[in-house]
Amino acid sequence: MKIYPAKDIKNIAFMGHSGSGKTSVIEAMLFNAKVINRMGKTQDGNTVTDFDQEEQRRGSSIGTSYAAMEWKKNKFNLIDIPGDFDFLAEQRLGMRVADSVILVGSAKDGLSVGAEKTLRLVEHANKPAALLLNKADEPNADFAKTVAAFREEYGNKLVPLMIPIKDGDNYLGYVDIRNGKAYHYEKDGQVKEVDAPAELAAEIEQYHSELQEQIAGVDEELMMKYFDGEAFTPEEEERGLSQAMAEGNLIPIFSSSALNNQGIAQLLDFAAKFFPCAADAPPVKAKNEAGEEIELTQDPDGPLAAYVFKTIVDPFVGRISLFRVYSGTFTTENNAYNPQKHIEERISALFAMQGKKQIEVNEIRAGDIGAIAKLSETVTNDSLCLKDEPIFIKAVKMPIPCLSMAIVPAKRGEEDKIMQGMQRLMDEDPSFEIRSDRETGQLLLSGQGEVQLEVLRAKLKGKYNVESVLEEARVPYRETIRKKVKVQGRHKKQSGGHGQYGDVWIEFEPCDSEELVFEESIFGGAVPKNYFPAVEKGLQEAVVEGVLAGYPVVNLKATLVDGSYHDVDSNEMSFKLAARLAYRNGLPQADPVLLEPIASVKVHIPDNNLGDIMGDISKRRGRILGMGADEDRGYQVVEAEAPMSELTKYATDLKSMTQGRGWFTVEFARYEQAPSDVAEKVIAAAARDAEEE
Repeated sequence: MKIYPAKDIKNIAFMGHSGSGKTSVIEAMLFNAKVINRMGKTQDGNTVTDFDQEEQRRGSSIGTSYAAMEWKKNKFNLIDIPGDFDFLAEQRLGMRVADSVILVGSAKDGLSVGAEKTLRLVEHANKPAALLLNKADEPNADFAKTVAAFREEYGNKLVPLMIPIKDGDNYLGYVDIRNGKAYHYEKDGQVKEVDAPAELAAEIEQYHSELQEQIAGVDEELMMKYFDGEAFTPEEEERGLSQAMAEGNLIPIFSSSALNNQGIAQLLDFAAKFFPCAADAPPVKAKNEAGEEIELTQDPDGPLAAYVFKTIVDPFVGRISLFRVYSGTFTTENNAYNPQKHIEERISALFAMQGKKQIEVNEIRAGDIGAIAKLSETVTNDSLCLKDEPIFIKAVKMPIPCLSMAIVPAKRGEEDKIMQGMQRLMDEDPSFEIRSDRETGQLLLSGQGEVQLEVLRAKLKGKYNVESVLEEARVPYRETIRKKVKVQGRHKKQSGGHGQYGDVWIEFEPCDSEELVFEESIFGGAVPKNYFPAVEKGLQEAVVEGVLAGYPVVNLKATLVDGSYHDVDSNEMSFKLAARLAYRNGLPQADPVLLEPIASVKVHIPDNNLGDIMGDISKRRGRILGMGADEDRGYQVVEAEAPMSELTKYATDLKSMTQGRGWFTVEFARYEQAPSDVAEKVIAAAARDAEEE
């Protein structure tokens, strides 16, 4: 594969609802470019970009990949991004290195949730986009109805440039809105010009007029010609169309049947001519070693600066890092420097990728995407540069995990294998977390939703042969007391020779500190000072387990007020045990109560879901703190507090209640006393668990 300058490189992200056909569209494009001689199918597990074992099993994308190809003197880097929004991190990372987005939708699904979310991401990232309505050949496909649904929501900046020609459910061809000509698909993949159907004349005229209006809006000169009724020259139309799309004022709509390779070549021709190239990308903000902000242009002679947007762990090759070069030229002549890790990485070979296939290249210039194998420390979101000129490219913000589940080994004792395997999988997906909760004794796996967590569990088995199951995470309750008590703890043991003797009187009372507060108020040496630390240590060990359900005790103050000792039999261990006896005797008398963790929640939802969500939060014993318009049009954000025990499956429930449109963030706020009915259930469950053990 030859080396292309930035002006001839198209970096295109393919996004949309899961199952819309993104991977099939890329497969057809690769077939047209003669990269492959036979089109694979996702359900058969033989497509170029869905090469992961779990992707092949599921028949859908779960990780970002890309395939390089050549078309009409351009190099295309086709970035295949998962559609399920449990993989939001993959979407943000993939979109980061793309210069434009093709939103793949289904011609029979109307405005899908995935399309809505993609257009929202496109808007936030300020990326030019096109809409491809795929599956136009399938029964019940309705191109006009789907276009109307999109335009009702997003306006007339969405303009069809292709109208499918159908006879019943048969997808015969298309009308090219730009020239008004109609074409039928031939069996060999070619097209034949035919007369445009008379019944489409009104649509053709409407969409052509709207396209001219969008083109006219790019500058005053074209606007004047438009109002004067003058036709644009081909050069003016091409310039105006490219500019309107680059500025986000035009989202062209195309139709296709990817499985039948219909409409794909026409989209490629349009992309080669009108999609923004890498050289058109706005400058990328970065920082130098001094922390000063700099701008990177796609200059092959500039300082080297690249960004790693994906890491693939191949069982045979090892770690493969996918990156985009924003400045300079990557070669194998120099090592690359990772400014985040402060290390140099050896560059043995550079590749262009076609899924998992590696094509060795001599260099990768600014504006292009490539891959390096076997980097030792560099991971996703890191920068690469030269050591004598460090450049930090701003990392993509990872979404905050909102669902935590316990991951349990199928075989006892394999917790370490789970932890090790998950830490390796973190190279591929930095958006999840794995941690050991010492309090509950569980390994907690946290991510965006059940699909992501299930994929991780399956990958753990497939790559590292570790079987596991996902369970609901235990809630970390606390215990405290509500009144002051004074109790004695006396430890006395005679066993021949030296015995054991420790005697303490301790006052227990509530306080504001979460940590145990220990004080002493001893007069006359009733307890020698050298035993004070032993008393405190005994209490510190005791408060990790409360008297109600075995949860840690907080907001507790203990004051050593009296006691006695024996000259021979007293020692530190005796006073430590005496303190623990006082704790066990005293807390049941101090009106102990169970505390539950309260979470602060921000829920982002469409306007029409507001009432249902507020009602649901109330059912979860939540309190609404406020609400207001979200930054996304047509959305509200609800701020609330709710017990964490009521939110264990909220990520899944919210997705169901809003048909996948809603999302939320959650963080710990504080502990509050649990209602008596909740406390009774928790205490009873703890008692049952203790009996089983």
